[in-house]
Amino acid sequence: GSGAGASAPPPISPGRLRIGAASDTACASAAASGSASPTATICGTIPPPPLITALAAVCSAEVGMRSSAIALSLGVALHAINILVATTILPSVVQDIGGLDLYAWNTTLFVVASILGSALSARLLSGYGARSAYLVASLFFIAGAALCALAPSMPVMLIGRTVQGFGGGLIFALSYAMINLVFEQRLWPRAMALISAMWGIATLVGPAVGGIFAELNAWRWAFGILLPIMALYAAFTFLILPKGKAQQAAAPLPTAQLLLLTVAVLVVSAGSLAHSAWINLAGIALSLVLMAWLLKREAHSRARLLPHGALRRGSSLAALYITTALLVIGMTSEIFVPYFLQLLHGQSPLISGYIAAAMAAGWTLSEILSSGWRGAGIRRAIVSGPLFVLVGLLALAILMPMPSGGHWQALAPIVIALLLVGFGIGFGWPHLLTRILQVAPEADKDIAGASITTVQLFATAFGAALAGMIANLAGLNDPGGATGAASAARWLFLA
Repeated sequence: GSGAGASAPPPISPGRLRIGAASDTACASAAASGSASPTATICGTIPPPPLITALAAVCSAEVGMRSSAIALSLGVALHAINILVATTILPSVVQDIGGLDLYAWNTTLFVVASILGSALSARLLSGYGARSAYLVASLFFIAGAALCALAPSMPVMLIGRTVQGFGGGLIFALSYAMINLVFEQRLWPRAMALISAMWGIATLVGPAVGGIFAELNAWRWAFGILLPIMALYAAFTFLILPKGKAQQAAAPLPTAQLLLLTVAVLVVSAGSLAHSAWINLAGIALSLVLMAWLLKREAHSRARLLPHGALRRGSSLAALYITTALLVIGMTSEIFVPYFLQLLHGQSPLISGYIAAAMAAGWTLSEILSSGWRGAGIRRAIVSGPLFVLVGLLALAILMPMPSGGHWQALAPIVIALLLVGFGIGFGWPHLLTRILQVAPEADKDIAGASITTVQLFATAFGAALAGMIANLAGLNDPGGATGAASAARWLFLA
């Protein structure tokens, strides 16, 4: 009946089908008796059709891939935004708490810590799974941002940037590792372009956040605002990424190579604090010796930073790594661009941040443009890219040191030159990185994914250390002021 006392029929569980008026009692009786009556047949389990099973598997895979793509995209975007925020507000930080002679150390220590994080990412991912790896990375990032927001002096600021860099390096490298795990090989160039698109978003958001807080004399809040955002990101990745641990054994950690790599960068930075050119040259010489030792150790070690055979004579991987490193070193002069624009061209923190971001914008634009190219187009992109970089750097060496009132006739050529540098780097970038993943041995795909970030970050750290050395020797701190900044700009872009 349909009266108020009538109970609703129980739900039918997935994979079960009850036809007609067969009751639960009848079904239970038939099952207990083991009879082959019509009732038993009616109440039996009817498996879903094969087509439905296949569609469910495809949908599940699609959802997982999209969720992972969102996680890696947001992670790269937050990492990139943080870098551009810090670049934009650093002149304001120096004005508030001092430390102009340590200006480049903010980038150097951040990137050295990022190298350590990126090198540990493959071990973390293989040993504990994506969810735990992203959670650890997010917590380090949050702790570093909090230290930066509260820093009373430049040394404390540098500690915060180091911790933040470690978390950022983990997030950045995990993104490349997830490309190898989530996407088919034919989609790798598109996935690289997806990461570049996040840098494009960062070029819009990062300078705005840093510039607005700098103009409000509240640079600390530029770091503080990252805290709730990263907390939400940590919660998001914790919810959508797989829970279980990976079944692979954790890869051995290349401790000796990481130590040598770190010291090789820091000795150049330490030498840059001295006014003597001989001490600076000695720092570079010692760094080269340490790098040679690193390469020898890497070639004979079971725990490696690079895929097996990457350092052999004639190796395709060696050529690819050298090319990517040189391109990145050419871009590290960017860290001083906001300072030069504010001091020599009278720009506000907000405007100088956006102008400096032109390099990243050019990189993103050219990488998205060339990511779908095939065959001869790939070769043209890789070969012509460095020519754009050379033209852009020469133009900056001429234009940046010339003080101006900030009118557009002076700033427009500077913006174009910055765009050219970034455009040249990004032109062949997705194909260089895709090639690294393609030629790496199958057993070392995870190491290859992490090595992309390790090499890129090492080049950034080494380039930043060299940039700091050149700028200080050219007079950035002594005599300082507009005269020192003009001299530093000239020599920095020429070198």
